Amino acid sequence: MDLRINEETKKASTECRKNFSCLSGNQLTLCKVEQCVTDNLHFIKCINSELCSYQMSFGSSHVCTCPVRKELYNRYKI
Repeated sequence: MDLRINEETKKASTECRKNFSCLSGNQLTLCKVEQCVTDNLHFIKCINSELCSYQMSFGSSHVCTCPVRKELYNRYKI
């Protein structure tokens, strides 16, 4: 799958430690979005315990604040 995102979104993701691996098309590199609220709040299930600057704890769940990941989900539902 050819994944495209807005260049401004990518530029806004200055804290990415994974070298934008989510754009590779390999869905195994993506944390799973379990629930999305109004295209802005993305509850995720993390794929591993690797530290991510965009992962925030929210009770017993995690929220993703990564602009790239959010756009990928909102645009492609992956």
